[in-house]
Amino acid sequence: MQIASTGGRRLRYAALAAKKLALESGRTVTRKELSAAARDAEKALALRPAQRLVLSELVACWGEQEWEKLLVWPSNDHLVSRTGLNDRSIRRILAQLTDLELIVSKDSPNGKRFAIRDRAGHIIDAYGFDLTPIYARRGEWTAMLAEQKAMREIRKRAYDEVTVARRAAEEAINALAQHFPAVDRSDLEKRYSELLARTPARSTTALPTGLLQGWQNLRNLAEETFYKTGNAGLLDRHIETYNGSSSESCTKGFHGKPEAIPPKEEPAKHLSSALIVEACPAINDYGRPVRGIADVVAAGRYLRASLGAHESAWNEAVAEIGPVGAAAAVVYVLQLYDDDVSAGGSRIRNPGGYFRALVRMVKAGKLNLEVELQAMRRKRMS
Repeated sequence: MQIASTGGRRLRYAALAAKKLALESGRTVTRKELSAAARDAEKALALRPAQRLVLSELVACWGEQEWEKLLVWPSNDHLVSRTGLNDRSIRRILAQLTDLELIVSKDSPNGKRFAIRDRAGHIIDAYGFDLTPIYARRGEWTAMLAEQKAMREIRKRAYDEVTVARRAAEEAINALAQHFPAVDRSDLEKRYSELLARTPARSTTALPTGLLQGWQNLRNLAEETFYKTGNAGLLDRHIETYNGSSSESCTKGFHGKPEAIPPKEEPAKHLSSALIVEACPAINDYGRPVRGIADVVAAGRYLRASLGAHESAWNEAVAEIGPVGAAAAVVYVLQLYDDDVSAGGSRIRNPGGYFRALVRMVKAGKLNLEVELQAMRRKRMS
């Protein structure tokens, strides 16, 4: 025996579960209340954009009738015209919303969606979709959103602790290289590189297992190595390899030609994004997160205009000292200018011209930009 399948629909457990949900006795729901519950559901369930679009169109069809169920009956053609999706996508998304227990299908004998009217023409019932679960589960959405917020806070604190440990480990390794260049740092640098490769950018993903502990262990090991190498400050004093002054800028007050780097100064091997960000808070004017060298270059290109420097100055800097050096020079000059203005001074009258002069000094080997940034960072942290 065969049964006609016209208008038939696969039985779903989610649909049966959602059918058990109902409004409070005598409760009327406005479109605004239903829309608010739908937005919470979208966030709590992390619906995709297409799913959100279809759900919002279903909610928009609610006519605020005083019924026990929140019934709407838009056709697929209507949803296609309103969302821009094709008919096949609409059908798939409606099935997905049903599986998520957000809507329940109320099918007519022929599978069509329409309203039922009395003799006076008033709508008394309808075949279509029941949106009651969206509103009835609003307490569930609130609890899910609160839990997600708590998890985001925990994740944020974990990332913050990783950042603190990473920067401290990097500072300790750099201090070893600067003050005790004869000490073998290969193991520390290898572990640093391995942990850095495992560390994701700040995002919604959780930290890999053991990553925070790994950074904290490396920090403790690097700091302990530096402490023991320096004999805890109780025996012979180590020989300083850095003779610069952290209180002096690269131009000695911006008067006359800046002096050359002291002859014992170590040449800069690389400019890290962490050093630039910590030394120059002015980079935050970029308005976007700076997580790596590529972001530093983008920030430098963007902030060049803040100095009043022509684009040709940027192009010259890139050609002379490379894009990373050019970006670091932009941010460094911008920070010097901001500090000067904040102190009420007016020693840098032409930041754009100062930028050009600084780039040429770096190119000529008269100024070590990495050393200047390190000095600026120490001065800022002191």
